[in-house]
Amino acid sequence: MKRKWRLGVISACAIGFIASAAHAQSPAEKVYVPPGKHDEFYAFLSGGFSGQLSVYGLPSGRLIKVIPVFSVNPENGYGYSEETKALLMTSHGFIPWGDTHHPELSQTNGVPDGRWIFINENNTPRVARIDLKTFETIEILEIPNSGGNHASAFVTPNTEYITAGTRFSVPIPQKDVPIASYAENFKGTLTFIRADKPGKMEVAFQILVPGYDYDLAHCGKGPSYGWCFFTSYNTEQAHTLLEINASQKDKDYIAAVNWKRAEQCIKEGKYHVMKTEYYHNYMPDPEGDRIAISEVKKEVKVIIPKECKGVLYFLPTPKSPHGVDVDPSGEYIIAGGKLSTVLPIHSFSKMIKAIENKDFVGEVDGIPILRYEAISYCEVPNPCLGPLHTEFDGKGYAYTSCFITSEVIKVDYKKCKVVDRAPTYYAVGHLMIPGGDSAKPWGKYLLPMNKITKDRFIPTGPELFHVGQLYDISGGKMQLLSDIAEIGEPHYAQAIPASLVAPKTLKIFELEKNDHPYVTKSEEEAKVVRKGNEVHIYMTTIRSHFTPDNIEGIKVGDTVYFHVTNIEQDWDVPHGFAVFGAENAELLVMPGETRTLVWKPKKPGVYPFYCTDFCSALHQEMQGYVRVSPRDANVPIKYGTGDEMKTVR
Repeated sequence: MKRKWRLGVISACAIGFIASAAHAQSPAEKVYVPPGKHDEFYAFLSGGFSGQLSVYGLPSGRLIKVIPVFSVNPENGYGYSEETKALLMTSHGFIPWGDTHHPELSQTNGVPDGRWIFINENNTPRVARIDLKTFETIEILEIPNSGGNHASAFVTPNTEYITAGTRFSVPIPQKDVPIASYAENFKGTLTFIRADKPGKMEVAFQILVPGYDYDLAHCGKGPSYGWCFFTSYNTEQAHTLLEINASQKDKDYIAAVNWKRAEQCIKEGKYHVMKTEYYHNYMPDPEGDRIAISEVKKEVKVIIPKECKGVLYFLPTPKSPHGVDVDPSGEYIIAGGKLSTVLPIHSFSKMIKAIENKDFVGEVDGIPILRYEAISYCEVPNPCLGPLHTEFDGKGYAYTSCFITSEVIKVDYKKCKVVDRAPTYYAVGHLMIPGGDSAKPWGKYLLPMNKITKDRFIPTGPELFHVGQLYDISGGKMQLLSDIAEIGEPHYAQAIPASLVAPKTLKIFELEKNDHPYVTKSEEEAKVVRKGNEVHIYMTTIRSHFTPDNIEGIKVGDTVYFHVTNIEQDWDVPHGFAVFGAENAELLVMPGETRTLVWKPKKPGVYPFYCTDFCSALHQEMQGYVRVSPRDANVPIKYGTGDEMKTVR
């Protein structure tokens, strides 16, 4: 009897264990999104030297879209079409490339809200606004008085401002001086850009700061609302061989900016107007004519800290800090000192107390330097080598990337101790938790982004994809789930629940709202108009033909404008347009939209054009011809679709 009872207990335990094991999900199951199902999160990864912004689904890691931002994109004609060229204008001319580093979602009360995402451009300093209804770039602002826009595009909790810190200090205003006069003539700026209204981005004010390298930023929330924090290195003010000469001091600084105080100084007139030139590019009517325009700005307001007391303080921070990250409560400020043997955590409340007590150890250009011990909450001992960047899970833990030791550490930051470690492959840079830099993290996944990927993918020659590695952080230990091949070199990322973005998606552009000056809303309105050496072709496209699809009377030396309107009104039915010999890219025209391609034929002949986006079973038949005659020919304009050709006298 006892034996049977024991066997029964053992059998029950075994069944329970098997059931429990069967219920536990493997890494493959955790990232698998079945056909027809959707990912839980949108993840937005900067493209680095691609100049673009990539969109992935999480947890699947599937690439959903590449959003053109600062680089021309032949896939859809961004930067090539007449409607989008203006977005890439700068005071240095038309710049067809950019270097994107740090995307940041718009926020309401410190929580990502899914309206817009912003991203910086490092090389030719700019910031961009992407509308998440259309996943399109609709606004770009150039930043004056800046050399390398790196500490950007981090937002304040209600998207009042975007930050933009100078990575490379330069003479301000620019002038011809010896590079060796760096300490004397070079300065940096911390720029605050008004960002709460689309089409209205502007430089609200700049703060002139010492000539250091300003690296990253994050803005306060809760008790620290009204403040933003910027890391700096090269407080040695070296101008050559920085890997040695900018690594001499044990501590550099976090610049703590009281932007509420800055607003007050602006109201009181405590600023200087500096003459300059920079471009504001935007679409005034992104759901109407969808034509970008440029306006040139001529001046900015500049605050000098010693003339606006209380606007800026320096927080000593070891050593060569990269990231600066504020926890969801707004109290704890964690810095990633690249060359530090500890992970420094500052206390905002202690910082305020130190300011009130004037607990300073000196000043630079009128900027007080707070005593390190007065602002320090703790130093996490023996964290790792090369700590860079920290995100939070909303459960009391911080996760910090460690470049040199290729790992992520999980830190109980209130108890100041490391509680878990996970290896990454290899040389991790930034990392991301959905909402991990906000007041409300969705602490389910962690995505470190690695700089080196050898042996993670099938080799592709000297250059390999960068790799993002998805970890499950819902339990006590980090669990590696999958490798994700990334476009370009992602530096930073943001993620948001799909439920906050997907329902707002714009599926078509309403044809009746299209007020483009060259719109053609029906096939009956299609026409060809000559204006001297310009020829304007008002064209429609629909499954599966162009109107007109035969055009004669074009001459060598003409500038031909194909104004193509997609008169479809169904979701996901774009049409492409390309013409033989065009010296630019195709057009990809969304339903209800008009886009323009410029073509300058150089030789007589008959040239085909066609739809580049497979749209129907008769996609191959969707084509046409343009006849080009010699310059002195007497061939009238004729056009049509079908047997009837209209002649323009």
